[in-house]
Amino acid sequence: MSKRIKQMLMAEIGEHLGESQNMLLVDASKLDAISTNTWRIALRESNITALTVKNTLARRVLADRGVVGLEEVLTGPTTLVWGGEDVVELSKSIAKWAKELANLEIKGAAIEGNILDQAAVMALSKSPGRAELLSEIAGLMLAPARQIAGALLGPGGRVSGAIKAASEREE
Repeated sequence: MSKRIKQMLMAEIGEHLGESQNMLLVDASKLDAISTNTWRIALRESNITALTVKNTLARRVLADRGVVGLEEVLTGPTTLVWGGEDVVELSKSIAKWAKELANLEIKGAAIEGNILDQAAVMALSKSPGRAELLSEIAGLMLAPARQIAGALLGPGGRVSGAIKAASEREE
């Protein structure tokens, strides 16, 4: 492949990646055509992109973006997968597909400049996503107010119950 063609391909790969710094690397080469199409359609519906690339070109494009250390992961057939709501949702989606499709292998990930192996990607897929964390934070922020309201209503409820009982006895 000539240098000019490699530069054009690298530019196109960079264009596809856009601003994405977080991506998973998988080996989807052993999937049959029907499984591959089903997988790619489901990813597209989740706003996730999968791009099979030549390893040397991927190394160069990612190195230009500051992602280095993927030499061990970028061996053999590689598909870059990125997008989705956040990197946790991406890893959950790919982990789910890896369980469903036995021939889909997670090779690793590049997340915010850090390189993760397969075990770390699986651990990431089990952690809570952005939406779950935001709801937990909101719950924690509202907990003190809920406790204060409960403390104020508790004694008041006892007093009103006692008054009601006393009024019923008088009748």
